Amino acid sequence: MSQRLHLVFGGELIDPTKNAFKDVDDIHIVGMFPNYETAFNAWKAEAQKTVDNAHMRYFIAHIHRLRDEQAETSTTEELG
Repeated sequence: MSQRLHLVFGGELIDPTKNAFKDVDDIHIVGMFPNYETAFNAWKAEAQKTVDNAHMRYFIAHIHRLRDEQAETSTTEELG
């Protein structure tokens, strides 16, 4: 059975209409989660803490979508 890993992270954006971080060294890594439900709950908790700051954003990255276990190598390995 494949894992459906999700990464929750966030930080302050340069412009709230874009997805570029003001300082990538200051990105808050909330954690890696085994399914969408727990990732969503973590995302929601962090987002609610920063609701008064329009420049703060948290995201859920679907890490499992980056992996294709059926392929001999992943595309990142081929870039070498």
